[in-house]
Amino acid sequence: MNRRVVVTGVGAVTPLGNDAPSTWQGLAEGRSGVGQLTSIDTTGFEVTIAGEVKDFKLSDVVPGSVGLRHLRRPGEFGVGAAWEALRASGVGKETYDGADMGVAMGTSVDRPDLQWLVDVGALRDETGRDDAFTPYAPSDALAYSQNIAAAVIARMLDATGPLLGPSTACSGSGHAVGEAFRSIQEGDATLMLAGGHDSLTSWLDLVGFSLLGALTKEYNDDPQRASRPFDGKRSGFVLGEGGVVFVLEELEAARARGAHILAEVLGYGTSLNAWRVTDSPPDGSGAIESMQGAISDAGLEPADIDYVVAHGTSTHGNDLSETTAIRKVFGDDAQRLLISSPKSMAGHLTSAGAALSMLAAIGAINHGLVPPTINQETPDRRLGLDFVPNTARERDVRHALVNAFAFGGTNVGLVVGRYEEER
Repeated sequence: MNRRVVVTGVGAVTPLGNDAPSTWQGLAEGRSGVGQLTSIDTTGFEVTIAGEVKDFKLSDVVPGSVGLRHLRRPGEFGVGAAWEALRASGVGKETYDGADMGVAMGTSVDRPDLQWLVDVGALRDETGRDDAFTPYAPSDALAYSQNIAAAVIARMLDATGPLLGPSTACSGSGHAVGEAFRSIQEGDATLMLAGGHDSLTSWLDLVGFSLLGALTKEYNDDPQRASRPFDGKRSGFVLGEGGVVFVLEELEAARARGAHILAEVLGYGTSLNAWRVTDSPPDGSGAIESMQGAISDAGLEPADIDYVVAHGTSTHGNDLSETTAIRKVFGDDAQRLLISSPKSMAGHLTSAGAALSMLAAIGAINHGLVPPTINQETPDRRLGLDFVPNTARERDVRHALVNAFAFGGTNVGLVVGRYEEER
């Protein structure tokens, strides 16, 4: 059917701000949201920093009547962002029939908190009884469902259309936006709330990613300089957290209700590396296919892309692989591109990372300003492209390509463009 799909609302809760405007402002200013991690005790850890959401309380933002009690930290960010996106778009329960509205949210599979397990074990050891779990309500299990936040978001609209919950690690929100785009394009929905939320800032995440050698351990005393994608002295990524959500609508329906259109989703490509679980292929394969797929799906040529919002994690392998892929996709035209990574400022929002990158793309399209990659201090001669070092750059951006790559080898490319009545 290939109906056109537009963005009419954005919401965000990130280390750069607790709403979309302040998050965009942080990106445009090149401001770091990375600092000492406060939500857990990091004493004795090799890594003590993260991009942490600050001073956010969901009950101050969203009415309690929408069913918030089962949400844990990641879900609170997603629901807060969704609520903002709906308010910004002017969409409510009466805008469309419930069956024409759906939700697609990328998130990590949640797991019980270690302290919860310790407390239960201690009770069992102390009492020797099988009813040691009685201090916990059976409904507490709902808090660990990866789809609980999506279900809460659906209730905001009484949406009974598609509900999708891709858990594809760092490309999760990219897949969510892409599949929501397809659902509208193919006539399965008129409106989709799409994005992602995550909070891998627990002690287990810090220890696990440290043991994998993925996190930088060199900037605990200088956290704002820690995330440095494409820099010659990059040494690993910085964990982050947050939620970013978009309202996607079928164009004619959005026009009919007089919606303000922020951008148009034009293309979606996805691929799998079939390589090492934690590494990107040195030759850029996988990423090449997802980028080419998204550009082709948009009906464009590489020369039509003005800005690439890079996955740009600040690890040696990812940044080299992604740059290699960009060179192969764009050829000589790669030197013209502006390329930047929001992770340099917010850290890696994991399942919400692609959605933050899409926010950066939409901001660049609407403001004619490409956010920088901060902490560019030592050029890496193996890379040699324009990563918009340290200061935002004015540029007329008509089309932007968003990259998202993940552990396990999943890749997503999204093409977002300026809305034009005739295309």
